[in-house]
Amino acid sequence: METYSIIFAIFLGGAVLTYFAGKLNSILQDILFLGSVLVPTYLFFSGVSFGSAMPFSLEGISLLWGIDHYSWLFALIVLGLGSLAAVYAIGYMKGKERKGYFYFNFILSVMSMLGIVVSQDLISFFIFWEIMTWSSYLMVIYNGKDIQRVGIKYFVFSAIGAYAMLMGIVIVHSITHTFFIEDMIQAYGHMSLQLQIWIPILFLIAFAVKAAMMPLHVWAPGAYSNAPMAYTSLFSGALSKMGVYGMVLILVTLVSRLPQGIWFREVLAWLGGITAAVGTLWAIKQDDAKKLLAYSSVAQLGYIITGVAIGTELGMLAGLFLAVMHALFKGTLFMAVGAIEKQTGTTNFTEITGLIRKMPWTFLASLMSIIALAGIPPLGGFVGKWMLYESLITSDHYLLVILIFFASTAGFLYCYKFLFGFFLGQEEKEWEHVKEAPATMVVPMILMSVFMFVLGTFPGIILKPINNGLMDLGFVDSYKHLWETSVIFNNWGDHVILQPILYSIIAIFLFFLILVVWKGYKGTRYVTTKDISTSGEVPKEDENLTFSVGFTQPFLRAVAPVMRRQIDKYYTEFAKGLEGLFEFMRRIYTGNAQTYALYVVVFVVIVLLFKDVLF
Repeated sequence: METYSIIFAIFLGGAVLTYFAGKLNSILQDILFLGSVLVPTYLFFSGVSFGSAMPFSLEGISLLWGIDHYSWLFALIVLGLGSLAAVYAIGYMKGKERKGYFYFNFILSVMSMLGIVVSQDLISFFIFWEIMTWSSYLMVIYNGKDIQRVGIKYFVFSAIGAYAMLMGIVIVHSITHTFFIEDMIQAYGHMSLQLQIWIPILFLIAFAVKAAMMPLHVWAPGAYSNAPMAYTSLFSGALSKMGVYGMVLILVTLVSRLPQGIWFREVLAWLGGITAAVGTLWAIKQDDAKKLLAYSSVAQLGYIITGVAIGTELGMLAGLFLAVMHALFKGTLFMAVGAIEKQTGTTNFTEITGLIRKMPWTFLASLMSIIALAGIPPLGGFVGKWMLYESLITSDHYLLVILIFFASTAGFLYCYKFLFGFFLGQEEKEWEHVKEAPATMVVPMILMSVFMFVLGTFPGIILKPINNGLMDLGFVDSYKHLWETSVIFNNWGDHVILQPILYSIIAIFLFFLILVVWKGYKGTRYVTTKDISTSGEVPKEDENLTFSVGFTQPFLRAVAPVMRRQIDKYYTEFAKGLEGLFEFMRRIYTGNAQTYALYVVVFVVIVLLFKDVLF
């Protein structure tokens, strides 16, 4: 039980020591930073057992920390990705300023996310949630850019989610008189129908903000693209999963017991589908890799939300499997962009291209991640999306599966844009000096790429823990008949039947390889950047074109009506209205005593004039 205290003490003490160690020695600071993440990770997986709990009291309030199969799954995401991202950060932050600031908030983020998943009471949960929000906010404004536009927006939406959660906690405590999550679940069935509806809504608002679900997503593109790439891999890959963690907890333990719960699920499922589709369209539009991956993260979270909202056995397994895969491939892609940024100084597709020979390992990691993201076998993204499609079809969500399939298919455009834009275009002389990223940055990317391949062939490695976690929440045991639920699993449900698919892929690959080699014998000519296809778009003479200029314009014109209405504009207008109201109130509250005395006199006169009406 004391292991929990030791783990959090190392996190907190390590964060403080790492912050000040930079004044002594940079190498010592790096070592302390790695130790502050890797040592607690080792202690957790080696010293914490399922079912272990640590009860304690804080100012007379009974609190409880513990771990079950469900929280262990998300601890694996947090600590696994956090450890690899920490190794990556050593190389990324070399030579950068304010390393202590970065390391401090990185460690606190990992600590707070682990705290969230081990908290079995609402007070601990809320405290760790706020630590996570503040540390991530400080990372968003790390670069000192767009603090008003990006940082404040992230903070405001996080505050909305926090206050919604706090209101839910207060209501639950007023009924149960305890803060234990288990007591809330037990008492839920005896609450009034009104409270049974409002409590899930309040908690789901908080979790939907962190999961970047539309229309509460507007903070995510700016925050993801503004934070340092060494942190964004953790930000997008793990921190967003805290919203998914809470959503599943509420949907399975509370909403599933509510007769009207089907409407919660339908609304969330469609919001998830819309998030996937619109996020994909905006990702296609971007020419900067940071923003492309930011919108892509929003879209991918939409798939996860749709799966868990459907709530069937296969839907839950698909959603949580995709959550694990998203942590892997999106964490890797943000790392790849960080490596490119460090080696070239830019992340814009229109400025740099042809890096495949300069940064081959980064290309390989990016290729594997893109294949997983696009849902192409034999990587794990294929398994997750196939399960999601099947769950939608078997639950009669035919319109929703069309929307999800459209988002997934359209996603190929930004997948191609990412790969071709950075790696497969024509080499330019100004980038001849570029070299591969340091090993500390490359190794984590390659390791995660290997995990993607393994999970694509043997998904049972993760599906079984997912099933065990859902069973701990009271969900049905689906793993024993998983092979009967989905057509892609073998008779035991522990790995995918990929032979026919692999044979087809190999045949297609060989066909095009022979075709390209045969065509190559006729001679090769080198072309300029202008000698490219622009999909019918007529370029101007002074435009130095890359593939991305005009490449997606016909598609974007077709979907322009969908993208024209942006929820962000409505939020902005609402904020301007509030600003005007506050400005008016400021004129009333002048701080002048004589003015306030005049207000009192006017108030007394009004009361005397209308006393017969008022009283």
